[in-house]
Amino acid sequence: MAREPKNFDHLLGGNAKGLSDLQLKAHFTLYQGYVKKLNEIWEQLGKADRSAPNYSYNAYSELKRREPVAFNGTVLHELYFENIGNGSTQPSAQSKQLIEASFGSLDNWLADAKAALLSAHGWTVLVYDYQEKKLFNNLIRTEHDVGLFANTHIMVAIDAWEHAYFADYQTKKADYVANVLSGLNWDVINARLQQVGPQSSV
Repeated sequence: MAREPKNFDHLLGGNAKGLSDLQLKAHFTLYQGYVKKLNEIWEQLGKADRSAPNYSYNAYSELKRREPVAFNGTVLHELYFENIGNGSTQPSAQSKQLIEASFGSLDNWLADAKAALLSAHGWTVLVYDYQEKKLFNNLIRTEHDVGLFANTHIMVAIDAWEHAYFADYQTKKADYVANVLSGLNWDVINARLQQVGPQSSV
């Protein structure tokens, strides 16, 4: 069954801090493209010949290599659009406790997230590590399938590729980062953190 793109039009009209409708609509279109490609890959995999996989080239092998790009491109964008907002929400006490246990303070986490976002083209995701029972900022570079920490649960996803901000900010990436971090939808993030909070060491 084909995956359907989610509708994030509720972010239009000033509901995503520092992002114009022009920027958001362009980003929605890019996200929908990942969903379309994921469906195409899954359709082709359903009928691909699995008898001769090969590292250099084989139709099945190439589809499997590209599948994580389309899959992560779809899911990361959905997480991102869900957790950006207009800055009207706040971290819950439990969220603050978990973040402080991992980073020392909320401000320390924000400073580290900003540094990660400005370090490379790509994504920064706040992940919960089930082994360490703490949060880490995870930088995902190159393509959506490279660098994602294993055995972790994504709590916050922030897109820092140029397509996420260039229409509004041009080369002023730091201004975009400041706005997106101060405009996070903590209602969504609090719900995500609540899923792992009881298992944490705090």
